[in-house]
Amino acid sequence: MAISHTVRSMIKFMVIVALVMIAAGAVFFRSAEALPFALGVFLTTALNVLKAVWLEHTVNRVVEMEEGKAGSNLVRFQYLLRFILTGLVMVAAVYLPFIHLWGAVAGIFTFHIAAHLLRFTIPKQESK
Repeated sequence: MAISHTVRSMIKFMVIVALVMIAAGAVFFRSAEALPFALGVFLTTALNVLKAVWLEHTVNRVVEMEEGKAGSNLVRFQYLLRFILTGLVMVAAVYLPFIHLWGAVAGIFTFHIAAHLLRFTIPKQESK
């Protein structure tokens, strides 16, 4: 499965944002507590990378489908699965002592921050 340039750029931005968050966590904690924070950021960033690739795959499948309810149902189902996976990671961050909850919360935002950063790197198309 080939990954588009847009998704590759988004993954790069997610990794950069995650590294900045981990560095900020290391400066903030200045102790061994920075490691569980970094693990939380890493875990949710890895999930976000998986979700970005999965989202592209879903969009490509829906575009190739015939018109009908099957496409919209697939999108809804995939959205629900991504939501449940995010919830499971957050529950794991709450109950596992070696994952810092606030690191996991910070890592959730890597997807959204990367999406906003991506807007600045894609050239704007001129409207007619």
